[in-house]
Amino acid sequence: MLVKWREPIAAAPAQQESQHFEQSTRHGFPVGLKLTVLGSAPAWSVRPGHPSSSYMVEHDGQALILDLGQGSLSSLFVHRDPSTVTAIAISHMHGDHHVDLIPLRNLLFYHYDEPRPVSLHVPDELRRRYDAFLGEDGFLDILSGPELVEGTRQIGPFTLQAHPVTHALHSLAFRVTLVDDPDGPGLVYSGDCGRADELLPLIKQGDTLLCEAFWSTREATPGAHHLTAAEAADVARRAGASELILTHILEAYDPQAALEAASAIFPGPTQLAEPELVVHVGDNAGQPR
Repeated sequence: MLVKWREPIAAAPAQQESQHFEQSTRHGFPVGLKLTVLGSAPAWSVRPGHPSSSYMVEHDGQALILDLGQGSLSSLFVHRDPSTVTAIAISHMHGDHHVDLIPLRNLLFYHYDEPRPVSLHVPDELRRRYDAFLGEDGFLDILSGPELVEGTRQIGPFTLQAHPVTHALHSLAFRVTLVDDPDGPGLVYSGDCGRADELLPLIKQGDTLLCEAFWSTREATPGAHHLTAAEAADVARRAGASELILTHILEAYDPQAALEAASAIFPGPTQLAEPELVVHVGDNAGQPR
């Protein structure tokens, strides 16, 4: 039986920084979207402290979480009280992208004096699967929210565009922009994706592309829908992205080799997603490539 406890969750220094993030400026312009990598591992990792996919996008004190894979909830605590996030969006049905919804749900329901809801954008099928797995109808009801389908929606200060990609049931890639700056640089997150060209409708000139490169420099296994580093770099180059961040690479497949291969194709800044990496979206937009 779970018992409520009520010690307050202390704000870490990183959380305090994120709460005042909107007040800062760089080069005389207000800061736009801030990306923090909470986890970047694929379905498993041999490295302690290397959570699976989860990415926090912040603006004006609000936060949108893209995926919540295993271990990532603990990473979120470093930055803010999880009950303060604006919303969570899950890219697809595989557990390494959402399994920490279980501890998050328990935290929201049992930790505070009163339950604290957080908005969750997922396919209804995922909610049904959690109910069946845990034997509890409405297990995720405290994480209420509209069904996630293809299209565009406003979530707080963010505009979230969801576009289907080839991987698994209900697989989506996302583009995040600011409601108040619809023509400004955005963040495109591939989710898990087996066909790079399916990202082209999302990526706009100057965007930051956060893209899976599971196969690194290896030959892709037919039917296992993931990208190589070269495919990620090529689509970033063709679409005019300003920056490429490679993620979701198995350690055994040599992430450093993936970085080198991508850098040989994509002319802009390229780096590996690692926990606690912070990127200010749009910093490289408009720079010569």
